[in-house]
Amino acid sequence: MLKEFKAFLMKHGVVGLAVAVVIGGAVSKVVAALVSEIIMPVIGAMTPGGNWREATLSVGSVKFGTGPFAGSLIDFFIIAVVVFIIVKIFIKEEPAKS
Repeated sequence: MLKEFKAFLMKHGVVGLAVAVVIGGAVSKVVAALVSEIIMPVIGAMTPGGNWREATLSVGSVKFGTGPFAGSLIDFFIIAVVVFIIVKIFIKEEPAKS
């Protein structure tokens, strides 16, 4: 039964997936720290008042959180670019064979 389980893990790449999840979690923390502690303070310093993440738009009695939404979009874009760069560095595509 143990041999079957090991064969299952190896056949379906479960071990590689587990390693990828653990490494992905660690990289996620590093990228989140890069965004929140290095990049976003620079963006905050360039905006008037510096508290743009708390901006709201009121239409009647409805409040829209435009600052938090814009901050989430910027965070996502920065994280996507950093992940893209990391993938391009570590995963080299093989040239197409003619």
